[in-house]
Amino acid sequence: MAELLKGAPAAKAMTEALRAEADELRAHGVMPCLALLRVGEKEADLAYERGALRRCEQVGIAVQRVVLPADAPQSTLLAELSALSANPGIHGILPLRPLPAHFDDAAVCAAIAPAKDVEGVSPVSLASVYAGVPGTGFPTCTAEACLALLHHYRIPLRGKRALVIGRSLVIGRPVSLLLLSADATVSIAHTKTQDLPALCHEADILIVATGQEGLIGAEHVRPGHVVVDVGIHAAADGTLSGDVRFAEVEPIVDAITPVPGGVGAMTTAVLAAHVIAAAKHTVL
Repeated sequence: MAELLKGAPAAKAMTEALRAEADELRAHGVMPCLALLRVGEKEADLAYERGALRRCEQVGIAVQRVVLPADAPQSTLLAELSALSANPGIHGILPLRPLPAHFDDAAVCAAIAPAKDVEGVSPVSLASVYAGVPGTGFPTCTAEACLALLHHYRIPLRGKRALVIGRSLVIGRPVSLLLLSADATVSIAHTKTQDLPALCHEADILIVATGQEGLIGAEHVRPGHVVVDVGIHAAADGTLSGDVRFAEVEPIVDAITPVPGGVGAMTTAVLAAHVIAAAKHTVL
């Protein structure tokens, strides 16, 4: 049986450490605060918002919610982002994405003050991750959650061969760069890669983030593998599954993240960590 890399214990440990840091900030007169900006009432956004609110409450982070109607013009959203970026009492800004189709997503991401971009979507944050220069921007929360989970379970990365299956700016590309910074030897594959099973067998660690349900099965894995499944898909009956066919893969590999209960459980903890780090910059 594979070791299950559950997110809840790792997130709990991170939350406890962050609570102490939040207490110290308040002792210096700083109340860490996240601005959470939502457009519309999509259930996925509402679910993430609920999780973020719970995590922030556990840590001791204040949350300012800004809710706009789904048909709000882009100018209204940009004006809100400008005001939040200029507000010294706000340390982190999180617009829930994807936005409705009439928004220019790139323009929205670029409008967030880099120092407050706790979701790591602005050009400055992406460039910081690419350059491997800490402190000038944040990685995306999901990408960092993958590494935080591996670190919690003491899975070594230095010198290991990691294959990232997926190339999005949200997960695939940034997690590849974070793995490089951790001294892993990194390859990137995707849904168009030829002979993917053979490439998978060469790796020690698989990070799967394609958005394609059940892409990875028994033919892709071997004993010794550590598998991190970032995908999440909801069936009509509400059952959740990932990009990995868990029932096939789990008996073969050494360690695997469950879906749900794996990487997703870590993302709000990483978000809280970014808000605390951003607030710390105000007292340095």
